[in-house]
Amino acid sequence: MLEHEEEPGDYWQEETSVNGKHYEWQLSNGHQWLPVDHDYVIETHYCQPGAKGITLNFSQWQVFIDFDKLQTLTAGLKVQRLILLPQGQTEDIGWYFRDDQLWREYGSQSSSMSSSSISSGEIERQFTLNPRGTFRFTVGSTGYSLDFSTMTQTNCITGLRRNVRRRPKFTSNAESLYSTSASSSQLTDGGYKWEFMGDEGNWTEYKAHVCSFDSTAIESQYQLNPQGQLHFKIKRYSYTLDFSNMCQVNDNIGTTRGVRRTTDSGSQQNSSSGTLPRWQFQDIGGKWKDYFKGSKGSSISSQDIELKYQQNPSGTITFTTKNFSYELNFSAMTQRNLSTNTSRSVRRLNQ
Repeated sequence: MLEHEEEPGDYWQEETSVNGKHYEWQLSNGHQWLPVDHDYVIETHYCQPGAKGITLNFSQWQVFIDFDKLQTLTAGLKVQRLILLPQGQTEDIGWYFRDDQLWREYGSQSSSMSSSSISSGEIERQFTLNPRGTFRFTVGSTGYSLDFSTMTQTNCITGLRRNVRRRPKFTSNAESLYSTSASSSQLTDGGYKWEFMGDEGNWTEYKAHVCSFDSTAIESQYQLNPQGQLHFKIKRYSYTLDFSNMCQVNDNIGTTRGVRRTTDSGSQQNSSSGTLPRWQFQDIGGKWKDYFKGSKGSSISSQDIELKYQQNPSGTITFTTKNFSYELNFSAMTQRNLSTNTSRSVRRLNQ
């Protein structure tokens, strides 16, 4: 297998993977390349133009992947993204520039450039012809130069430079999103324990004699569909275990509890919450609570917040619950009720 020698990028492999994905993320310590379990989590972030990178949490160590350089910060550890497509097929690629506030796709209606200006497809064609060259184009009476080697755009009149990124468009079909690649040795040491947060703040393991599913049964369902749901009953109540948001919801009264997936050694291995940082707000009495979509009618989850944060770490986002609207300020790390102006502290926990 070739390793990166020139500009960081993706490697083409002219065949489709057995599970239908058109990509595969791999890590190597210099001896062999191993696929990363549940790499759709990496892919989801990589396709966000505002994402600088992602931190992966393994049993005993962490790995940060820099998306711009396609490198890790761990000495001796390499990363690559294989593209698994038949000959003649190509990925849908987006080209983005950073304006004063956000990453904008070239030619998009929301960009400061007109929608009739240069498009991602045109830039990709030029990039394919000469990945280290430059490409000149005009918008109105203004000329621009796009330098592929430095991934910058320069206004030829004012000299203003903006950063540029090239990212694939995320494919959300079931085969791509739900499939799991072959396990690497770092991700499969031992079994897994599934637990929910009890009333006293203690993690409680699922038991078959209580809810018909124990950790082994839940893990089997999770492996089949890491973004799916599992339904079960306890006495007169029905529950939904949501793997994508790592929470348990009482279908009758709406109560939401946190869920976690740990190894036998106690190391957390949630596909979503274990890989992505968790977002919490400080509730009445000083207790920290996770953001859960659906809890008290909330329109946002911890994962949703993290994706927005990756796009713009100094920005703000708004969300709603059943009764109120809120603004979450990343710079101040606060949540403000837009009706009462009540402000609460917010924190981001790296798992």
